[in-house]
Amino acid sequence: MGEERDPGTAALTVGLCFLGALCEGFDVQAAGVTAGGLSRQLHPTPINLSAFFAASGAGLLLGAIVGGRLADRFGRKVVLVVSLITFGCLSLLTSFAPAMPSLTAARFLTGLGLGGAMPNLIALAADASNARRLNTSIASAYVGMPLGGSLASLVVFFIPLEQWRVVFQVGGVAPLIVAALLSAYLPAGKAPNPTAAGGNSEGMLRELFGEGRAARTLLLWAAFLLSALTLHLMLNWLPLLLSGRGLTKGPTALAQAAFGAGATAAALWVGVLLDSRWQRTSIILCIVVLPVVLVLIAQAPPQPALMLCLALALGSAILAGQVIVYAIASASYAARVRGTGIGAAVAAGRFGSLVGPLLAGALLTVGRTPSQVLIGVVPIVLASGLCVALLARYGLGPYGRQPQQTTGVTL
Repeated sequence: MGEERDPGTAALTVGLCFLGALCEGFDVQAAGVTAGGLSRQLHPTPINLSAFFAASGAGLLLGAIVGGRLADRFGRKVVLVVSLITFGCLSLLTSFAPAMPSLTAARFLTGLGLGGAMPNLIALAADASNARRLNTSIASAYVGMPLGGSLASLVVFFIPLEQWRVVFQVGGVAPLIVAALLSAYLPAGKAPNPTAAGGNSEGMLRELFGEGRAARTLLLWAAFLLSALTLHLMLNWLPLLLSGRGLTKGPTALAQAAFGAGATAAALWVGVLLDSRWQRTSIILCIVVLPVVLVLIAQAPPQPALMLCLALALGSAILAGQVIVYAIASASYAARVRGTGIGAAVAAGRFGSLVGPLLAGALLTVGRTPSQVLIGVVPIVLASGLCVALLARYGLGPYGRQPQQTTGVTL
């Protein structure tokens, strides 16, 4: 990770990874932004809707484990292209599902294809980067995810509720186009490592927990799980929670777009700060701001301008935290097993993405108000912040403790 890389190749790789993350963000957000039209047409119960939201997360969990591991063995590029093609085709299939059971099944299958994308996007960006710009490159690639979510919100803003299936059609065509671009222009990157997958779980466990990495790996998984739980709960339920607080369709869609726009700006900003002497200050700021904003958005009067500003701040705080944990994950494992390490951490996060929507649905089913649901997330973000704070003691990049290049970070 410390050797010099060609700037042109690095920029091309990060740019293409950004487009892949853009597609993932659009697809992940698609379920949440179509919930209003879907509910009007199919009349799902809160439990049905929670299962629909969570189905993609379940697929994402399995896909992340398999995708990261296969990428270390067969190459990141080929696994990423296959992942994009798979979830593109299955997103198109989702748009034709006639009822909630088939819609939920299609979302699960889409998640399987989608799950292999993000670990490889981050690993490719890290592989291509110079050490002093590592976190900036990771953030530049990852920022496509919140921006893709904003684009999904804007699509919904400009179409009638009854045309919600259009969102899944756009989310299906775009990754097929990006897959073609990646196949043609993405550099091959590091050679595949046939021994990385090892053919058994013992080798994978050794890479994740051996040589003093156990405590950090477990802490990293907890941070991914809790931060992803918060992110996906908000991605899926924030439009309905804001509607439940009294906002109409237009302001709700704009607030969701602001959530993604704030997340985009914050992700880039934090990536730059993580490569500077402001690294720890930015991490502390992120940890403190998120619970404060959650309380404000739960208790403040539902005025459109105020909610738009708070949604922007909420997205900023949540996605800044995501960039931080991805940067820590990339710094924690040597390049030869980075796909495996990031894939396992992302899988833990995918479990959070599965639990988050179900948690919100369960709280609403037992009679909790939208404000109470938002307040209920505060202990989760406090626990997530504690995990990040503990991990941040070791630093990342040139302004923190350097990861070991062959065996990963040790505690």
